[in-house]
Amino acid sequence: MKISTTLGYDGDPVAYARRAKDLESAGVDLVWSGEIYGFDLVSSLAYLAATTTTLELMTGIITVYSRTPALIAQTAATIDSLSGGRFHLGLGTSGPQVIEGWHGLAFDKPIQRTREVIEICRKVWTRNPLVHDGAVIQLPLPAGQGTGLGKPLKLMATPLRADIPIWIAAIGPKNVELAAEVANGWQPIHFVPDRFDQVWGESLRAGAAKRSSDLGPLQIMAGGTVALGSGPEVTEAREATRANVGFYVGGMGAREKNFYNELFCRYGWVDEAKEIQDLFLSGKRAEAISKVPDEYLDMATLAGDPGFVRERIAVYKEVGVSYLNINVVGEDPLKIYEQVKAWAE
Repeated sequence: MKISTTLGYDGDPVAYARRAKDLESAGVDLVWSGEIYGFDLVSSLAYLAATTTTLELMTGIITVYSRTPALIAQTAATIDSLSGGRFHLGLGTSGPQVIEGWHGLAFDKPIQRTREVIEICRKVWTRNPLVHDGAVIQLPLPAGQGTGLGKPLKLMATPLRADIPIWIAAIGPKNVELAAEVANGWQPIHFVPDRFDQVWGESLRAGAAKRSSDLGPLQIMAGGTVALGSGPEVTEAREATRANVGFYVGGMGAREKNFYNELFCRYGWVDEAKEIQDLFLSGKRAEAISKVPDEYLDMATLAGDPGFVRERIAVYKEVGVSYLNINVVGEDPLKIYEQVKAWAE
C-alpha cells in the first residue's frame, strides 16, 4: 500500500515546492491538490513536476465540465511529460453549486459526461484522429452546428504514455459503478472502511463485472488524519475531522441535494445527518459540527496510540485500499509520514 496526501496551494510557490520536496524525502508516494474555485490546479501541478523527481502528482479533481475533454487530455499529456510519467488524472463532476454558480454551465448528465470525457482522453492519447459520437459530446461538431468546418484532428505531440492513469472521485452508487468499470482508480471521500461494503460493495461489483481486463485491478485511495499518542494532537486530529465532515454533511450543497449528507445516511447515521443539516442551515454551525458522532471519528481517523493506528491501517489494507491517503498532526509530521509509510508496506 502506497502513501498519498493532499497539498494545498495558497499562492506561495516557494513554500509549495519546499513542502512537496519534504514529503518526497519522507517517502510519500503521491500528492494531490484540489481546485474548486481557488487557484488553478493545472498550473500548480506543472510547477511541482519541475521541482520534484519521484513524487507522483494527481488532480483531485479536474471537473468534467470546466474544460473541454480534448483540453483535459492535452493537459494530462503535458504534465505527464513534464514529470517523466508521474501524473494521475483525477476527474469528477463537482456539484451544481460550483458548476452552475462558478462556471455558468448546466450540471447535466454527470455520469454520462464523465464516461465520455474518459473515452475521449484515451482516444486523444493514442493520437488517432479524434471522432466521438456520444450522447453528450460529439466531435467534430455535427452538421448544422457551428460553421461546418470542423474535422477530425489528432494530437500534434506524442504523449509520454498513452495509458495515463485516470481516477474518478465519486460517492454516488452510479458514479462508483462507473469508476469500477472504466477508471484505473477510485477516490471516495469520508471513507469508513468498516462500512465499506454495505455502502459501495454492490456498485463496485456491478462495475467490475463490466470492467476490461486491460485496466487491471481498480486502485482505491482513502484514509484519514493521523496523530500518534494520547496527547492534544489526537484530540486536534479528531476535532478537525469532525469539523470537516460536519461542514460537508451540513452545508455542502442544498438541503434537497447534498451528496455527502446522503452518504452519511447510507453509512447508517440517518438521524445524525438530518440533525447536522438542520442545525447547520439554521446558522448553528458549531452545534451542527458537535453532532458528528464519535463512532464516525473512531472509524474514519487514524488517531491514537501507535498500536491502534497500525490496526486501523491494516483494516484499510484488508478492504483493498492501494493508496492510504493521510494528513498528519504532530510536532514532527515528516517523521510520522515515514512511520506510517513503514507500517503500510
